[in-house]
Amino acid sequence: MRNLFPILTVVAAIFVIWYGAAVALNAPWAKDQAKRAGVELTFSELITETWRQKKPKLPAPHQVTAEIWKTTGEMVAKGRAFSKRSLIYHSWITLSATILGFVMGTGFGILLAIGIVYNRVMDMSVMPWVIASQTIPILAIAPMIIVVLNAVGISGLLPKAMISMYLSFFPVVVGMVKGLRSPDQMQLDQMHTWNATAGQQFWRLRLPSSMPFLFASLKVAMAASLVGAIVGELPTGAVAGLGARLLAGSYYGQTIQIWSALIMAAALAACLVAMIGAIQRMTLKRMGMVQ
Repeated sequence: MRNLFPILTVVAAIFVIWYGAAVALNAPWAKDQAKRAGVELTFSELITETWRQKKPKLPAPHQVTAEIWKTTGEMVAKGRAFSKRSLIYHSWITLSATILGFVMGTGFGILLAIGIVYNRVMDMSVMPWVIASQTIPILAIAPMIIVVLNAVGISGLLPKAMISMYLSFFPVVVGMVKGLRSPDQMQLDQMHTWNATAGQQFWRLRLPSSMPFLFASLKVAMAASLVGAIVGELPTGAVAGLGARLLAGSYYGQTIQIWSALIMAAALAACLVAMIGAIQRMTLKRMGMVQ
């Protein structure tokens, strides 16, 4: 209970600020409507009006919660979990691109990191370009990737996964390079004393030592991969996915729909990162790195 108190305090503070901001941002429209109707709102009536607008500038938390329940719980109860009106369906579309891009980015990042650690030419030439690649705004490069892939007949899931890979490989490269170089000179000298080959050094020393760094990088990469998948849905005019929900909401001024998709994306990211955390604890425990 003592550990939960700080978390609940922060959550309560977020809700208080959120409700207050909803009143402040939505009040002008409510006052204008009241003025047009020739009535004057009391303070309690003003708050009520700001918290129940159909297209508010900032929806109240209970409005977002109701929208999420309407597009998830109610859909499941009706047996329409994968209806195109369901957030579960849209989350699954985005999740598919996220996982594929994450796997591709992780594999590519690990291979690059191994090359950088074991090849000085790659270290001097590739690493600066890896860092420079992340200075290009993803909103600028995403349409380019999609147009190029569409030109060669590749569409659908893969272009979005490529964008996810572009964002997710960088933290893996940086983390793995740091991890593979983490053994100190004494440990490396000990391996030389045992006449260990480069392969034995990698599998028995460098790779195990890099695991904490790798899992920390994977958590960042997973969140970045989800962002990439959502961004990849925006320039394509996609009709499915959380990015498509955000786009449709912005077109029609449906701010409640936008916020529900954002909250769903955040929850999805939290679940994915938590899964990596669970795998991390299991892996490191089996390796004897944690109690």
